[in-house]
Amino acid sequence: MTGLEILRAVATGERSAREVCEAALADIARSDERINAFTECTTARARAEADAVDGRRARGEVLPPLAGLPYAVKNLFDIAGVTTLAGSKINRELPPARADAVLVQRLQAAGAVLVGALNMDEYAYGFSTENTHYGPSRNPHDPGRMAGGSSGGSGAAVAAKQVPLALGSDTNGSIRVPASLCGTWGMKPTFGRLSRRGTYPFVHSIDHLGPLADSVETLALSYDAMQGPDPLDPGCHALRVQPASERLDRGIAGLRIGILGGYFHDLATPAARSVAELAARTLGARDTVEWPDAAIGRAAAFIITASEGGSLHLDDLRKRPQDFEPLSVDRFIAGALQPADWYLRAQRFRRVYRDKVNALFRDWDVLVAPATPVSAPRIGEDWIDINGQKHPSRPSLGLLTQPVSFAGCPVVAAPLWPEGTGGMPIGVQLIAAPWKEELCLRAAKVLQASGVAHP
Repeated sequence: MTGLEILRAVATGERSAREVCEAALADIARSDERINAFTECTTARARAEADAVDGRRARGEVLPPLAGLPYAVKNLFDIAGVTTLAGSKINRELPPARADAVLVQRLQAAGAVLVGALNMDEYAYGFSTENTHYGPSRNPHDPGRMAGGSSGGSGAAVAAKQVPLALGSDTNGSIRVPASLCGTWGMKPTFGRLSRRGTYPFVHSIDHLGPLADSVETLALSYDAMQGPDPLDPGCHALRVQPASERLDRGIAGLRIGILGGYFHDLATPAARSVAELAARTLGARDTVEWPDAAIGRAAAFIITASEGGSLHLDDLRKRPQDFEPLSVDRFIAGALQPADWYLRAQRFRRVYRDKVNALFRDWDVLVAPATPVSAPRIGEDWIDINGQKHPSRPSLGLLTQPVSFAGCPVVAAPLWPEGTGGMPIGVQLIAAPWKEELCLRAAKVLQASGVAHP
């Protein structure tokens, strides 16, 4: 059943939340040896939460908006009683979390049922989820290919229909890349929109949290449930809840929609360009728009990412580098050794960069661009070809997402299916000005309703 079908069935009493929960747990047990999306199933908790939903129905109470919906979270979200691995070997030594992350608390309050924790790149530093400690998460459409990262378990679990909803994090593209490679909907809200309290950090000044889902409606409902100020999280800048799901059907009439050219055209393969062009035509976009300083924004994001990531793990890098992920330990060490001047210059540039990007939205409401330059590479593939140029595969999967998240803009990733990729998807980014998530979601709903974008 899709997420919407589950919500309707539980709301009408056609199925109990416990029945839905058991079906999800059975699906995970049956399929995860092939996909490797989960690092832990919270079976007892899931059954208790489902029974709580059914108890509310039995008492005649009004059910909350996500009643009975199974979901899972990237294993950097705290789950009470579970050790927060963040994809690492080192974190196994930590005590279990004492409380749920704020977003997990909010989804529980909305009636969703947590079924487990999901695989990821170690400490969120990667775009492939080829995790040495826990094994790679595999693309459900071709298990020999990458699921993307660093929220690869989240993308794979939704694409494999193990759950209709999963939570991930996105610093440089870690929700949008797996959404693109696995063919799911994904959302990176505005920087500071959702509370990060109770999650293991990667880059404090760029980290975002958000959902991946099997439909725009499920994406929007979960986003609404997670909204709200958090005075205990200094990185949460939201002052109020701005519901989006009730406005999904307003369409795009009157919206000024363009397609990004230049950097976003030149660093995309023909297949990636084709899905962006198809989405743009469907949304009525005719004009090409230039994103300011995209390449420099990506370079500055790399510098800040490496510096903050290396600093966060400096003590362990000095004492036990052998316990880190081989695919990322050199980048952590290099980041820890970067001159402070590089970091400060990158942060100063970021302020100028955001002003330039925000000025772009005086003339445009939604901008369209490919989410990844290619479809999913094969696991272990070190290089990808982009228009005759060889690029290192793992960092280059974020070529088109990093400039956007560095500006803090909200984005919805829409799943499209181009020709010439062997049946593999490539996502499209729908980008709006900060705090304008509703516009991304409305454009996404039009793509879904047209049949152009679908899981």
